[in-house]
Amino acid sequence: MVVWQSYSSGLLIALGLIMAIGAQNAFVLSQALRREHHIWVASLCVFFDVLLVACGVYGLAQMLINSPMLLMIARWGGVVFLCSYGFLALRRALTQHALKAAATERPAQSLRMVLITTLAVTLLNPHVYLDTVLLIGSLGAQQTSPHAYVLGAATGSLLWFFSLALAGAKLAPWLARPVTWRVIDFLVACMMFSVAAQLVISS
Repeated sequence: MVVWQSYSSGLLIALGLIMAIGAQNAFVLSQALRREHHIWVASLCVFFDVLLVACGVYGLAQMLINSPMLLMIARWGGVVFLCSYGFLALRRALTQHALKAAATERPAQSLRMVLITTLAVTLLNPHVYLDTVLLIGSLGAQQTSPHAYVLGAATGSLLWFFSLALAGAKLAPWLARPVTWRVIDFLVACMMFSVAAQLVISS
């Protein structure tokens, strides 16, 4: 039960945050629509997601174990952030927006150029470090089973990016609809509030 709770927390938080990184999602979707090295792109995104989450969880875990004060700050800071993120998602659910991939009419690119672009989209976004390393890491470091938490986050990343890569052509019309993202944002809000409630209860 404890392992499953840590796993589900990692899964929900990772999915909620990954869905909000528009530039990265749009790039993966555009590569999927072109069928141009899209599996490599998804694999690289998943790899760095898991790497950054693991660095955050295992790097911060020891610090929090050795400092009850830092643990309390991390826990309640996480609750505040998650609730704020949830309210922002609810607000987005009330507005019209869609995920738009870049135009598909351009010359084919080499695998090397596509991977370099993927690295840039993934690693040059400061929110990646704030969300993945600090937020997901600090929340994971507080879990009873950090390993299960990292596995849950990895599962969320794997499911999302490979869904975009493998079903991009079928998903594109749906992701271009504002109503789809209203539903997604509502689900993201529910995920964030759920994990925040778990942190409060565990305190």
